[in-house]
Amino acid sequence: MSDASVVVETGTSRSSADAFVCRLLCVPQRAGAVSDAAAQRLFSGSILLSATRCLLSYVVLPVLTPLLGVATSVGPWVGLPLGVVALYFDVRGIRRFWLANHRLRWQISGIYLVVMGLVVALVVGDVVHLAR
Repeated sequence: MSDASVVVETGTSRSSADAFVCRLLCVPQRAGAVSDAAAQRLFSGSILLSATRCLLSYVVLPVLTPLLGVATSVGPWVGLPLGVVALYFDVRGIRRFWLANHRLRWQISGIYLVVMGLVVALVVGDVVHLAR
């Protein structure tokens, strides 16, 4: 066996990059532990959660809180926990695609990482806002 690949129990081989990500995500060396459909459902749910967080932080709360006479500083208090939950489900979603050994796991991981970067920026902004 070469250093560039790892053979998993199902007989398929993984590149060293695949093996590294699997170790990082604590994915066992057997492929297909989760169905593609389950991975795609979690992807849809976690992206929806991240989108909801962004929608609340930048559209709903800035518009509704002044109209309702509520302090505008309520946004970070709602956004921070939503952001943390969204990040948790994003990581679970990435892991689920790798557990399923989904053929698009690299592309989906890239989408997740972009979304996670945006959510992290929002969470940091919320923390800075609350620290003032």
